[in-house]
Amino acid sequence: MSDGQLWSYKEIAAHIRVQPDSVRSYRKNGLLPGPDHMEGGKPYWHADTIRAWAARRPGNRRRDA
Repeated sequence: MSDGQLWSYKEIAAHIRVQPDSVRSYRKNGLLPGPDHMEGGKPYWHADTIRAWAARRPGNRRRDA
C-alpha cells in the first residue's frame, strides 16, 4: 500500500544518492519503472514504487536511510 508521497526526479535522486540527470537517464534507458502519475507533462512516482525498485536495482548497496 502506498504512503501517498509522490516523488519527482529530484526526490528519487536524493533517495539513491545520484544526480537528477542520472535518474532521467535511467528512465530514458528503461531502467526506471514507469511513472505512477503524470502532471503537467512531468512524471511522478509513489515513494513505495521507488523504494522497492531501489532495493532490487543492480549495483544497490544496502544503506540505512
